[in-house]
Amino acid sequence: MKLCAPRPWAPIAVLAILGAGLCMLPAAAARDTPDRVRIPAGEVRPLYRRPPSRRPRGEPAPPTRVDAFLMDRLPVTNADFLAFVKARPEWRRGAAKGLFVDPDYLAHWAGPLTLGDAAAPDAPVVRVSWFAARAYCAARGGRLPTEAEWERAAAAGQKGPDGRGEPGWRETILGWYAKPTPARLPPVGQRPANFHGVHDLHGLVWEWVEDFGATLVTADAREAGDTASLRFCAGGAADATDPEDYAGFMRSAMRSALKARHTTASLGFRCVADLEEASR
Repeated sequence: MKLCAPRPWAPIAVLAILGAGLCMLPAAAARDTPDRVRIPAGEVRPLYRRPPSRRPRGEPAPPTRVDAFLMDRLPVTNADFLAFVKARPEWRRGAAKGLFVDPDYLAHWAGPLTLGDAAAPDAPVVRVSWFAARAYCAARGGRLPTEAEWERAAAAGQKGPDGRGEPGWRETILGWYAKPTPARLPPVGQRPANFHGVHDLHGLVWEWVEDFGATLVTADAREAGDTASLRFCAGGAADATDPEDYAGFMRSAMRSALKARHTTASLGFRCVADLEEASR
């Protein structure tokens, strides 16, 4: 079992989880399955050169090492989540505690145990809070991916583990970000899988990560006043490792605007699991 360490970006959330007993997650040791694919170990380049510390401006931040892990090939669907809330009544709409979900939790479903026309069974589940997503993954013997793990998997193109050099890769992602969320989301898995065999990391819905607010966390209180202004405006690009990574900036901004109980019509999730002897 893994006990989640307190995180500076969500102290209230951590206390709430500890009180509810939700932070105890099993360390799943597993192999590739039809539903999950192995993401090999590697490094993730930080979005900004200056990490949230006293490192001098402009000095490169070290890359984040990511061990191999298993990731769901597809986002969690409405049908998947319906089966979960049937088995776990405390997470049904109307029963989940307001501490863990906002008033729009599963609001697009016709009822607590009925999907309806706006929530196709094979479409990704949305309007699910971070708390609920974590509970679902824990029930499956997994967990939410860390931001570094998600970015590691999502960096892949069609031909290799780093899609930045593939023609049109960035433009395709940004094209999706520019489109409004449809009232009825399409089914999962309709687009080609990436190099790792994972579908829909881009182009369908945003996805929760475990440390969703970590990018803008600062360990130095003296930086707290200028974090948002530096990193959400033109000045932030000067400190970026890749000033053309507009999609990365958008994901960072979106994640940092969230709170753990928030739900939106374009935010879903998928689970990951630890891989036995992952570093080999």
